[in-house]
Amino acid sequence: MLGDFMPFLANVLVQLGYAGMNITSKLAMESGMKPLVLVAYRQIFATLAIAPFAFFLERKTRPKITKPILIQIFFCSLTGATANQVFYFVGLENTTATVACALNNVLPAATFVLAALCRQEVVGIKKASGQAKVLGTLVCVGGAMLLSFYHGHTVGIGESSIHWKYADEMTSKSSSNGSNFFLGPFLVMASAVAWAVWLIIQGKTSKNFPAPYTCTALMCFMSSIECTIIAIFSDHKVSAWSLSSSMWLIAALYAGIVCNAVTFCVLSWSIQKRGPLYVSVFSPLLLVIVAVLSWALLREKLYVGTVVGSVLIIGGLYAVLWGKDREIKQMKGNEEICSEKDGKEDLELQLHPQPQAKANHQAGAA
Repeated sequence: MLGDFMPFLANVLVQLGYAGMNITSKLAMESGMKPLVLVAYRQIFATLAIAPFAFFLERKTRPKITKPILIQIFFCSLTGATANQVFYFVGLENTTATVACALNNVLPAATFVLAALCRQEVVGIKKASGQAKVLGTLVCVGGAMLLSFYHGHTVGIGESSIHWKYADEMTSKSSSNGSNFFLGPFLVMASAVAWAVWLIIQGKTSKNFPAPYTCTALMCFMSSIECTIIAIFSDHKVSAWSLSSSMWLIAALYAGIVCNAVTFCVLSWSIQKRGPLYVSVFSPLLLVIVAVLSWALLREKLYVGTVVGSVLIIGGLYAVLWGKDREIKQMKGNEEICSEKDGKEDLELQLHPQPQAKANHQAGAA
């Protein structure tokens, strides 16, 4: 019983961890921290946190690090760490945390489209699984468009009775500064596309270099250099890199250690226990948690367009996941049928040998 409950609890805690990152990062950026600087610090702290795991856990099993492997990891760092997180955090600065989490759920649909274009995924439009994946992708895209370009009336759920003075001050500043409601959602969707590209590249890299902790440590190290260069070019002020503000320090440490190092270990364990599809099912939970926390702490208002768009995205997500799950089950069923058929043929050959084989056996005996 406990063994069945632990993966569930682990995935819920992971989504809580990611929700905390969205709230602390949003507060840090609203208090003046540059998103590119936050991303650079996240990669630096993540490298320092993951490196010991890579050294001690894979010291004896780590394959040789060759030049082609380093090139593959470099492209992983460009897509999965640098582009994905730069786009996401700049997008988070220009939109609400709830909208950012909702749009992040288009990832399975984006991955399906890119994998189909790269011929790593079979569409199978004549099968129910293929139809579910295509329909789910279209629903996800439609929900993302609705959420990005239509707000509508506010949902009357009242105001939170929780009053956090620091959050109230930061949210009042951000409301006076304003945000770009087109740029924010667009960049969050771009981060999902970058993450989908990383998933495709990482799939090949994992086969060639089966050392996940070392691969992640190298990827974060390369990304820390890339993000630092980008951040320096965007802002030359030394004060932008100061961590004297407690919220800036908390956001950087939290994003790097909790949301990179700890969650990676937990997700790796959970995938090993229950598989990647089981882990993917929990991603919409992040949207619910962030929506509640944003309403309670950041005074965010929920709009009709946000609610309807989020429901469509989650519906499309589960349609894609259902189609993929059914496709995997069909493939396993076909493999089992083929193996049973081959086994029966071998058994028949042993019990009833062919006349030619029998004649050869007798000639050899003579």
